[in-house]
Amino acid sequence: MNISEVSKATGLPPKTIRYYEDINLIQPLRQANGYRAFRDSDVHKLAFLARARSLGFPVESCRSLLALYDDETRASADVKQIAKTHLSEIDQKLSELTAMRDTLRTLVKACAGDDRPDCPILSDLAAPH
Repeated sequence: MNISEVSKATGLPPKTIRYYEDINLIQPLRQANGYRAFRDSDVHKLAFLARARSLGFPVESCRSLLALYDDETRASADVKQIAKTHLSEIDQKLSELTAMRDTLRTLVKACAGDDRPDCPILSDLAAPH
């Protein structure tokens, strides 16, 4: 399979597929003319990566998950730990985003939004925090 066929099959852009090859997440074969020759196993790994990335797993976590997927002697506890760590990171980001939203909501409500120059939004941004 060539890269455009793999792109259609996985939903990943060719640029992303090339990047995953550059960082050694996949290693497609090369034809005599230098073109990539993707195997079914490459397509499966790319689909795996697409799903993991859609869940927000960082590339290095994806690398670890792929290695565990390929390891038939893996412990599911290792997989769970990676997922739990990522879930904790998501929870932390959600908390930070909620705090940002609440602060911004308060600032927007405090701003008259009229022709006067004073603005609590600008005052808050200029204040040391």
